Amino acid sequence: MKISEYIALTIDRLPKGYVFTYVNFNTEVNKKEAVIKVLNRMVESGKIAKLSKGKYYKPENTPFGSLQPNQSQVVKDLLEDNGKIIGYLTGYSVYNKLGLTTQVSNTIQIGRNEIRPNFKRERYIISFIKQKNTITKENILLLQVLDAIRYIKKIPDATIESSCMQLSVILKNLSDKDKSTIVRLALKYSPATRALLGALLDELQQTSITEQLYKTLNPITKYELSNVGKVLSTTEKWNII
Repeated sequence: MKISEYIALTIDRLPKGYVFTYVNFNTEVNKKEAVIKVLNRMVESGKIAKLSKGKYYKPENTPFGSLQPNQSQVVKDLLEDNGKIIGYLTGYSVYNKLGLTTQVSNTIQIGRNEIRPNFKRERYIISFIKQKNTITKENILLLQVLDAIRYIKKIPDATIESSCMQLSVILKNLSDKDKSTIVRLALKYSPATRALLGALLDELQQTSITEQLYKTLNPITKYELSNVGKVLSTTEKWNII
């Protein structure tokens, strides 16, 4: 089978929006350039599209035009390395998914233990948030929620009050195990994040698990979050003003 036939057959089997590189094709090392040439010819013919240098995807065509790959596909090389999770989508990338805003950003934010400078990939700006906790598949949602609490003032097209109300819903729907886990993970976040998480959980009558958060806070430090008192009755205890 010719290389061009093999590549075309392999791509036909890929789902729409799947991002791939030449290494996805099992060919001899010395045929790398031939594979790249075939892929570039397929880009020119419109069968596949180029995301960035060396990265391609199988576009999904609609009456409104060709759809871009979803954000996790665009940056999957930054989220996983040889099957090991090294990052997760967070911030602007998930505020819409979490119901915190209706806006969709062209900035993809990634939480990682080791961060790197921001860069651009196609129409997206890729930025990074330092995560001090170990990242696992099981705790990604909890880390996303903690990041939203940490950056609550920066959630676009949303008030702090509306964000607190939605975060309360998210926290309420967590299992008891996940509620305990998010408290443990929060210990590596800023005092302001720990205080707001404590206030949100206390509002849900989870005072038994918030005590360890409360003990980590300086009793004379105040945390400024305007109007949170309108939706949370627990702000005084947590010095949120």
